[in-house]
Amino acid sequence: MREAAEVGGVMAMVQALRQLKGIGSVGAWVFVMEFFGWRQFKNGKEVGALAGLTGTPYASGQMQREQGISKAGNRRVRALAVEIAWLWLRYQPDSALSRWYAERFAGTSKRHKRVGIVAVARKLLVALWRYLQTGELPTGARLKPAKA
Repeated sequence: MREAAEVGGVMAMVQALRQLKGIGSVGAWVFVMEFFGWRQFKNGKEVGALAGLTGTPYASGQMQREQGISKAGNRRVRALAVEIAWLWLRYQPDSALSRWYAERFAGTSKRHKRVGIVAVARKLLVALWRYLQTGELPTGARLKPAKA
């Protein structure tokens, strides 16, 4: 009986993600089956860390340097999160996350925009986790129109 309830919960999560503009069937399925469906997170920092989308600072004496993202997490989820982040900017232009990216990285180089999209991917994963846990839509996000 427990397995049937778990399967129902997983399918509900997939359906919930599929309702958001910019996330399709494959993306929703991978996010749930590889990441959200079987693990309990305590906070947003755990979500970003498990995906390998957190920074790795280096400090030695007077020198402080950022070494990029950790890449310690699930590589499939990390790659998909970056792809979904680009789609999020395209299909959710009025969301708070898209507006933040547009303001923060307007007029910068392509390299800086690629670095910024990793930040969007991490923030989006945290927002999707909150959406699945509480039902609270990411700020400014729109759902796909209901099919008749």
